[in-house]
Amino acid sequence: MKFLDQAKIYIASGHGGSGSISFRREAHVPFGGPDGGNGGRGGDVIAHCTDGLNTLIDFRYQQHFKARPGDGGKGRDRSGISGQDLILRVPLGTQILDETNNFILADMIKIGQKVTLARGGEGGKGNAFFKTSTNQAPRKYQPGGELEEKWIWLRLKLIADIGLVGLPNAGKSTLLSRITAAKPKIADYPFTTLHPNLGVVNQDNKEFVIADIPGLIEGAHEGSGLGHRFLGHVERCKALLHLVDATSKNIKQDYSTIINEIKAYDKSLSKKKQIVVLTKCDAINSEQINFAKKELKTLKVNNVLGISAVTGENIVKLIRNLQEIVTTNDVINDKLSHKENTNNTWSP
Repeated sequence: MKFLDQAKIYIASGHGGSGSISFRREAHVPFGGPDGGNGGRGGDVIAHCTDGLNTLIDFRYQQHFKARPGDGGKGRDRSGISGQDLILRVPLGTQILDETNNFILADMIKIGQKVTLARGGEGGKGNAFFKTSTNQAPRKYQPGGELEEKWIWLRLKLIADIGLVGLPNAGKSTLLSRITAAKPKIADYPFTTLHPNLGVVNQDNKEFVIADIPGLIEGAHEGSGLGHRFLGHVERCKALLHLVDATSKNIKQDYSTIINEIKAYDKSLSKKKQIVVLTKCDAINSEQINFAKKELKTLKVNNVLGISAVTGENIVKLIRNLQEIVTTNDVINDKLSHKENTNNTWSP
């Protein structure tokens, strides 16, 4: 399945059915009168956050979505059938924005969440509705309500616990394949990963989700390389796992490049908890590893862990460190949620 994290679509609700003008005319029935029924309501366009999806590819080949209109009313007080709602199934983490791509209309962050994007027109009233004691034969009805139509943007931001960042070929995909069941493309050239990959880490019967973000390069915030569009996928992560290639000749520059690009994208993203590790430590000796750590220490980066996805060196230790961060973050969020709910509780 191809990955697509952004799509522009046109949506339109159904217009309401018109009311009916009708009068009862039957043989041997002395009392007639108006019996025009009401029109049916038009269908809504509803976004539904659905489990099992992680791409917007369904909106790549179909961009126009229209709900069914309501049927018109009929005689004998028969109301029109309401139009069926149109359900748009979107993955968890999808943001829905207006046509300008600036204003967020909805943020789908819970499985099962539903948001009405366009309301169907109300059904018009038939002439039976307007009958009164002083107007017993009204020739009046209402047309159906107008539909709503608009262009909207769908933007997917994957929801993961840990986001993997680093320069191209820093070993992100290799690490993901080592600690999860994911099978990203791995090769010895830059930009092997062209779209984010998700994997689930399971250690000691505890699970968390990790996202591999395509490599950044200097100038990504200006559109260089793959640009920074994929950084949106780590906005929701609880922490960032920053991979630095231990075999590089410019350790400090490699680290600073990623930090600068993250800051240029969003300063709040740079304030997230960050774990820095040196990768490919199996390819160099201990002296070179210590030198790389000292280089990072000059940038005030301490407690750097050296790992090797090939030999498994320090992999378990890294996973447990990540688990501790995820668990701590969950506890803090639970406390904040409980405090918020308590503050919102009203008592007489």
